[in-house]
Amino acid sequence: MSATDLTLQCSDCGQEFVFTAMEQQYFQERGYSSPKRCKPCRQAKQNAGSYGQQDSGYSSGYSSGMSTGTTVVCASCGQTTTVPFEPRGDRPVYCKNCYKPKQGGGGGRGRGPSGGNRDRDRRRY
Repeated sequence: MSATDLTLQCSDCGQEFVFTAMEQQYFQERGYSSPKRCKPCRQAKQNAGSYGQQDSGYSSGYSSGMSTGTTVVCASCGQTTTVPFEPRGDRPVYCKNCYKPKQGGGGGRGRGPSGGNRDRDRRRY
């Protein structure tokens, strides 16, 4: 399937920019979503990220205020929810309530189907 150039609008400056077919292929091969910013605004955001109060997209895991995210519709229940990442589009996205059952419930951690400790379960008293 051959892609054609797309004209997108920058979320920062509002200017239109061209997302070429070659750029689209590059982004798709790496699982990136389409850019929201034109090249000059992307460059400015990258340069300001480590010096200003700009959000670099990465966090230490600690929040100092309201968290930002992407608003999506849950693939399971249809509820509108916010997720802390930009969905790629090739996988379903779930709300918190629907995601937990999809994980298997017990949290995993390498335990067997019973979810317990195999050595402890084998002991007889």
